[in-house]
Amino acid sequence: MLDTILKEAFIEAYQALYEKHPDLKHIVFQATRPEFRGDATIVVFPFTKDLKKAPEILAQELGSKLKENHRLVRDFNVIKGFLNIEIDDSYWLGFFRKNSDKTSFCAEFSPSSKRIVIEYSSPNTNKPLHLGHIRNNLLGWSVAEILKANGHKVIKVNLVNDRGIHICKSMLAWQKWGGMTPEQAGMKGDKLVGEMYVRFDKEYKKEIEALKNEGIAEDEAARKAPLMLEAQEMLRKWEAGDSDVRQLWEMMNGWVYEGFDTTYNRLGVDFEKIYHESETYLLGKDMVAQGLSNGAFYRKEDGSVWCDLRDEGLDEKLLLRADGTSVYITQDLGTAEQRMQEYEADQMIYVVGNEQNYHFDVLKRILKKLGKPWAENIEHLSYGMVELPEGKMKSREGTVVDADDLMEEMVETARRTTTELGKADELDPADASQLFEMIGLGALKYFILKVDPKKTMLFNPAESIDFNGNTGPFIQYTHARIRSLLRKAESTGLMPANDIPPIAQLPEKERQLIKLLHQYSYTLSQSGENRSPALLANYMYDLAKEFNQFYQSEPVLREENEAIRALRLKLSGFVANTLRHAGQLLGMKMPDRM
Repeated sequence: MLDTILKEAFIEAYQALYEKHPDLKHIVFQATRPEFRGDATIVVFPFTKDLKKAPEILAQELGSKLKENHRLVRDFNVIKGFLNIEIDDSYWLGFFRKNSDKTSFCAEFSPSSKRIVIEYSSPNTNKPLHLGHIRNNLLGWSVAEILKANGHKVIKVNLVNDRGIHICKSMLAWQKWGGMTPEQAGMKGDKLVGEMYVRFDKEYKKEIEALKNEGIAEDEAARKAPLMLEAQEMLRKWEAGDSDVRQLWEMMNGWVYEGFDTTYNRLGVDFEKIYHESETYLLGKDMVAQGLSNGAFYRKEDGSVWCDLRDEGLDEKLLLRADGTSVYITQDLGTAEQRMQEYEADQMIYVVGNEQNYHFDVLKRILKKLGKPWAENIEHLSYGMVELPEGKMKSREGTVVDADDLMEEMVETARRTTTELGKADELDPADASQLFEMIGLGALKYFILKVDPKKTMLFNPAESIDFNGNTGPFIQYTHARIRSLLRKAESTGLMPANDIPPIAQLPEKERQLIKLLHQYSYTLSQSGENRSPALLANYMYDLAKEFNQFYQSEPVLREENEAIRALRLKLSGFVANTLRHAGQLLGMKMPDRM
């Protein structure tokens, strides 16, 4: 591609001028800054020491030789030590003719294919999915799809945390204050179980306060509260295989899974395999026993098992409690081992919030102590939390934004906004309903994914549904506008049947659009390498914005020059296809009519 061609041309020019080979690490071309004339820029300062020449002279000499040797270089200019190169129209037209009818694209610099297991979602079966899960699911799913587009074999997996003290809290609350099935309560099963979890916390706090009033310290009161002791006993019974506890657990988890599936389906995320902590923690316990036998771990006097990481600058890590029950990292050890046995993955990516950075650092170190060389291939895709204008969400207190409620709110807002703007007036009710779903969920996905994953984000639904600015609906409307244009060209017989007629020189607006389309495969590559759908999302906005400026300033159907009209129509279709492809990688659907 262009970068490779320019590098080879630069090396050839350098050797011809100076009879020596340039240091390859300094041959880096970047897009020319918009305030300067040019398409690609290279900084020549790193070569001045070797050649003992002033940067301006060096850039001038290299630019002249590049222009002399390669018809690809139309012209050049020098700004201090920056060599700005203008690429000949023949290259842009060649790229355009080759790619304008494509509907699927791949990364420009696809690395050698890897087998990658990516875990995302990882919900607990004591509550429904919420706004934080939405960011996790959208990020994990989109990164998986982007990695596929970069040529990798990707396996999407989900680890459901279906056991532990938090699950027992919901179960105990249902026994004491629930007793109804989801059908009897008239609600989704995951929401019913979530309400039980909130009820436990409410009653638990009452017991703590009562103990504190008796003069017991708060920490001790939290440990001795009857509800907590009952929940801990239930967990011990679960691990011992008590039939009554297991039966209750299976029933309530079944309710939750049905609720999760409904949410996943509407959100548009899927998995090749779903793991359950209840099925992996035993393998983890076996690995802990192995670590005990070979001296990697040690047992304290109370019977608990630990890994000492203090010599690595960390702390001691609990692996098994004194009563023999496991902790989160126990099942993570088992899950990692099981996945390597099943998939022989080159890489395992965990999409988990940044509050777990320490956890994954510890996980990798413990696996290394167990003699697992593949621990180096574990990657924690750490992302920032989603916050609301009023602050953080808290599941125990019931102050979360429910995922189902949020999606419904987004679709309703899309219906109201679209109707007010008259953008669905010509659609029948069924098509209009489908459009509102596309816009509402597209707005949600774009708003979430356009933010760099590493950043904490503030979610404001009102800002996400706007047909102007950096939003999903703006991009969707641009796509629909192009499809409308192409339908009109088809119906009036103006759509070019084959390739465009010869063009002597590209008009500037068309040239800028083609250059931006040329960047797509590179952006796709960078988005995969950086695990950042935000790069792709913001590219989509730049492309949609550039097209709208072009569309407003340049006539398409009214253009009398047949070659230019054909170019503009083909170019419009190229933009629409690129927006649709990029949107698919973010989970966004692109409407053909609005």
